[in-house]
Amino acid sequence: MPITRRRRAMFFFIALGVSTLALAIVLNVTWIIVNWRSFIALLIGIPFFLLLIAGLVLNTVFLVREVHQNERQNSFLNAVTHELKTPIASIRLYLETLQRHEVPAEKRREFYGIMLSDSERLLATVEQVLKAGEVGQRTRNQVRLHIDLDEIVREAIGTTLRRHHLDGSAIEFTAGGLGMTTEGNPEDLRTATLNILDNAVKYSPQKPRILVRLEARGDAWLVLTVTDHGLGIAPANLKRIFMRFYRVPARNVFRVKGTGLGLFLVRSIARQHGGDAYAESAGEGQGATVVLQLPRSLQPSRFPVEADA
Repeated sequence: MPITRRRRAMFFFIALGVSTLALAIVLNVTWIIVNWRSFIALLIGIPFFLLLIAGLVLNTVFLVREVHQNERQNSFLNAVTHELKTPIASIRLYLETLQRHEVPAEKRREFYGIMLSDSERLLATVEQVLKAGEVGQRTRNQVRLHIDLDEIVREAIGTTLRRHHLDGSAIEFTAGGLGMTTEGNPEDLRTATLNILDNAVKYSPQKPRILVRLEARGDAWLVLTVTDHGLGIAPANLKRIFMRFYRVPARNVFRVKGTGLGLFLVRSIARQHGGDAYAESAGEGQGATVVLQLPRSLQPSRFPVEADA
């Protein structure tokens, strides 16, 4: 459904709700004026009037939320379709070229590298969608192991550099010292860290320059801070970017690829580990900072700990 049709539907429901609300107020005020002499009628009518108004307001809010939700889901389906179709088309093109033509060894190696990169992009998209479904079904992390978060972050930085073909200077990492340990699911925390880094690179259309810092704040928390110098985030979107399927509207001619699940996964995983995630930005064009906060573990666990679901 085109965006204009969705917006028309949303405006229609808003106008319908407001019109119905206005009509209810006029009718009930008229009824009260006519029956003001009857105390019992007023006593019975006014509560019903208030309930009617409340019902109309809630109905309008629900309909508008449903329209927004459908709009985000449609955008998600379009984004996922694009993210799946593009690498598949690229891989097929290079395979057809290798099948139909004699290609020099050096060129073949280049093709193999491109196809491998496209297959990794395809796999990353599939894993993100599957992880979103898996995480959405859990209320708490199930298996907790003692994890060195410093090691997780360093691995994620290496993966991000390879995935986006960046040199080591693109990401600067500083750690606050020893004891950067927490308890949780290593795969989930690796996914959250990769999503934050991937998001920082994608929203840096020029040469990425990303600052990553891991530090302990007292004995209670570990804080991972990832700062980019890219497109920035408008204040109205700072909370919305963590919603499922939400993507910041395209600005100018630059549109960031993605599914709208990355930061949703980050916050979901953080909260399932007893922490949280949030974003900061001075505004559009002034870069952004995403913060992942996790409970600090000072005593290593000898065995996996089963958490309550």
